[in-house]
Amino acid sequence: MPISKLGRRRQVVIPKEFCEALGLQEGDFVEVLRVEEAVVIKPKRLVDADDLLTPEEEALVREGEKQLKRGESINWDDLKQRLGLDL
Repeated sequence: MPISKLGRRRQVVIPKEFCEALGLQEGDFVEVLRVEEAVVIKPKRLVDADDLLTPEEEALVREGEKQLKRGESINWDDLKQRLGLDL
């Protein structure tokens, strides 16, 4: 079991093998939680609010995923023509 030391500025080094297993890199964000008498560090991905889907968009994505699982799809050129984007 790896052991880390609390540094001068309350910094803790996460062992390399943990970072590699979790895909953590320098500059990534983590959430720090206190669970009873333990500290839990969880990787976090921050998302810009402009990148979030509306509920309606989420429903469309879910429906599209269902269609793909059923093998239903059309090619890009046909879609452009249906949408009137074929210039």
